[in-house]
Amino acid sequence: MLMEKHAFARQLRAGQTEAERLLWQRLRSRQLLGLKFRRQRPLGRYVVDFICFERMLIVELDGGQHLESDRDQARDDWLRSKGFRVLRFWNHDVFLQTEPVMEAIRQAAEEAFPGNPLTPGPSP
Repeated sequence: MLMEKHAFARQLRAGQTEAERLLWQRLRSRQLLGLKFRRQRPLGRYVVDFICFERMLIVELDGGQHLESDRDQARDDWLRSKGFRVLRFWNHDVFLQTEPVMEAIRQAAEEAFPGNPLTPGPSP
């Protein structure tokens, strides 16, 4: 089962949507607050779009097939029960409102551990 999830995740990475591709370009290589995001990562019986384990933060991108999905709600409930914060954005928001989406992700990452600010300090 675990091998199947990893193979499925690899398949999703290879066939990512344009919205996923755009967001990944902004999250990869520790570009956002120096945080490590991973994409299409198996977690339990699910595969999440983007995850930052350091901040227990998951970012999901949704197309029209996700409109008011009970399955998405059950999935989000399970992820939250494991301590993750789940942010969901519509694919078209990633294209049309990229900066507000990035700002929402940044704020969620900073709120995850308020006593541990992520903003860089002065140079030594």
